[in-house]
Amino acid sequence: MTTGYGPGGGTPRQGTEERGPQAAGDDRPGPLAPRIERPWPSAYPPPNAPGQPTPPSAAGAEHPGLAGQPTIDIAPAGAHPPPSGTWSPPPQPGQWGAAAPAAPAYPGTPGPFPGTPALGPFPPAALPPPGPSAPHRGRGLTVSALVLAGVLAVVTGVQAYQIDRLSDRVAATDGRLAAAREGAEVRLDGLEQRAGALEKQAGAAFSPEAIASAVLPSVFRVRAGQFTGTAFVVGKPAAGGAANLFTNFHVVESVWEGGGRQVFLERTDQRFPATIVKVDKDNDIAHLRATGRFSGLTTAPSPVKSGQQIVVVGAPLGLADSVTTGVVSAFRKNEDGPGQVIQFDAPINPGNSGGPVINGAKQVVGIATAKARDAEGIGLAVPIKTACDGFRIC
Repeated sequence: MTTGYGPGGGTPRQGTEERGPQAAGDDRPGPLAPRIERPWPSAYPPPNAPGQPTPPSAAGAEHPGLAGQPTIDIAPAGAHPPPSGTWSPPPQPGQWGAAAPAAPAYPGTPGPFPGTPALGPFPPAALPPPGPSAPHRGRGLTVSALVLAGVLAVVTGVQAYQIDRLSDRVAATDGRLAAAREGAEVRLDGLEQRAGALEKQAGAAFSPEAIASAVLPSVFRVRAGQFTGTAFVVGKPAAGGAANLFTNFHVVESVWEGGGRQVFLERTDQRFPATIVKVDKDNDIAHLRATGRFSGLTTAPSPVKSGQQIVVVGAPLGLADSVTTGVVSAFRKNEDGPGQVIQFDAPINPGNSGGPVINGAKQVVGIATAKARDAEGIGLAVPIKTACDGFRIC
């Protein structure tokens, strides 16, 4: 059985007959090797299934010996058979002489032979899916991750830098605070030292008021017969609690020379009996003892100096608790006895005899004894050391 190609547009040459494929077992020379046509897209089958004859192309005009010989298209790999039955190409004009039209390059163009339907658009299932391919998506994710990692690294670096700067600032602030605290402590120590020095200076400062307040309770007016003078308690109490006092001998001289030993100590409306224990006529000193308990004054350990301020407490003209101030003028030789006397300019009068001369430290430096006649501001006192050495009661 021969395969027909249908009516064609041309007439076959005389002497040739339409021939089909060579039958099995035919020993006649077969047709030449099939002509390979342009393959079709893999998504669509070629016009004929593999092994089906195709109409002769224009190659027959070029090769007369091949005119009328069938050609077999070789389907590309993966081609599919036609939808139904065996496909037979419709007759085409110029089939045996004219060149066959070229195969469509794109879907939707006319078929390779006149009268064939246009190849429609690819089915949706054959079209590639929209969007980037998996490798592109992977690269995009990698780039995004790298960018994000870079941003995080920058942010972390900035934060670390800021934390480092903040730590440096905190350390610097701590250093400044420590330095300020040390400076404040140094200043505080300096202020405390200065305050202590000022307190010492204030304590050492000459204050007649403070001196009078401390001394007056230990100073009394002495009444010895018809004479009055001043006496003061000195040192610690004697045995049995009796108080030791110093005064001038010339204050109690009349009583002592008369054989008496009793005198009286007076302050305001109080009166206390006292006894003359011992006298030193050369230095004009007398030692009295009273039974009452009185606080004693402290004696100065070193001699007074010229220019040093002093306070004299006594009962001038019988006026008890009188206070005058002055300075030490000089040390003079005692014209009426041995040793020296202290010259001072504090005003004194009769009745001040036997009263204490006090320095700024509230210590007894002398015993007021006399004043110059027909002159003002020249008083004399026996040094307290002379009295303490002679009576051993200081």
